[in-house]
Amino acid sequence: MEKIYNMTLKDLDRYNTVSLVLSKRMTQLKAAELLGVSDRHFRRLIKKYKEGGASALISKRTGSPSNNRFPEEKKEKALKLLSSKYKGFGPTLASEKLLENEDIKVSKETVRKWMIAYNLWKGKKRRSPKIHQSRLRRSSYGELIQVDGSPHDWFEGRRPKCCLMGFIDDATSAVMHLQFVESESTEAYFRSIKEYLEKHGRPQALYTDRLSVFRINRSESTSKNAGLTQVGRALKELDIDLICANSPQAKGRIERLFNTLQDRLTKEMTLQGILSLEEANVFLPDYIKIHNAKFSVTPFSPEDLHRELLEVHNLEEILCYKSTRKLSKNLEISYEGRILQIETNRPSYSMRGAQVDVIESLDGDIKLFYGNQRLSFKELLVKDHQGRILDRKSLSGGAIPFPRDYRRS
Repeated sequence: MEKIYNMTLKDLDRYNTVSLVLSKRMTQLKAAELLGVSDRHFRRLIKKYKEGGASALISKRTGSPSNNRFPEEKKEKALKLLSSKYKGFGPTLASEKLLENEDIKVSKETVRKWMIAYNLWKGKKRRSPKIHQSRLRRSSYGELIQVDGSPHDWFEGRRPKCCLMGFIDDATSAVMHLQFVESESTEAYFRSIKEYLEKHGRPQALYTDRLSVFRINRSESTSKNAGLTQVGRALKELDIDLICANSPQAKGRIERLFNTLQDRLTKEMTLQGILSLEEANVFLPDYIKIHNAKFSVTPFSPEDLHRELLEVHNLEEILCYKSTRKLSKNLEISYEGRILQIETNRPSYSMRGAQVDVIESLDGDIKLFYGNQRLSFKELLVKDHQGRILDRKSLSGGAIPFPRDYRRS
């Protein structure tokens, strides 16, 4: 009886069926039906068997087990790296890094099996999927930018937790801007938006959550009296639409982005030995290029809908804090716990009760405007303790120094 080597179960079924047909115990038509092939293909199998014997029926895609086995030395080296340098990495990212940094080519499924066998990784339990209505991408680059912040232990214990601000293009899933900040605040969004605008220009719209930075969330508010936040007012001045999502699932692209970054970006920063926000922000532009090359897609339309900043768009006077105050009889206003007094050559009574605009830059510089006219002012000293009693001479002689003078030059 002929010896059969290196046959799979499928090859053995093929061999047994051909043997039954040649011994006239089964018809060719019935044999082809059992193997799930055409009658013509089965006749080819019979011809192969007659010419080359049982070995001719072995699939050409079947390799020798000895050739397919991963070298033990490389496997041991890979396992040492997975338990030390790449500890905590997922199978997909670990497979990529083994090839990229260590020149060890191994599939992610093989890495997954190794990591499970050696208790280096546990597969996540699959939750029953929730059905959400899908939304088509916007067609053009710059048409809609999803924006959010993600508080997380981005440095994996090497420094306190912080927040990553993210901007992603809806049409292409390209990361447009990333920036680490201490917390998600108005100032942080102002600085991130400023960097985005200077690099890319003005998008058509920003898509955000309902954080109080973007929207006044009073239940009794209506479209007429809801008002604007500082960020909402700035975007309106820049002619950028602000759209607030109803749920996290509605802005799923940036939510999935943060899930990816919490795995890949944190591991990359660990490999780079990054310890501070400053180092991380310097690293981010290079990381964005690598990320976009792997995950971004081609938009439906090649048109770029970003618009250039115009001369009227003075970012220093738009991305800032603006408010309105009413002058007292002494031409004073109260602002953030300080008393500011106007200095003017006009008769004092002419400006009593006037509305003035207060503009505070992100660096803390304050400007006052009455209409389009900039006003000079000084900051009065305010003390928590009971006031001292001074005589007229001491008072008029400037015995109380002002801590800061905002007189215009």
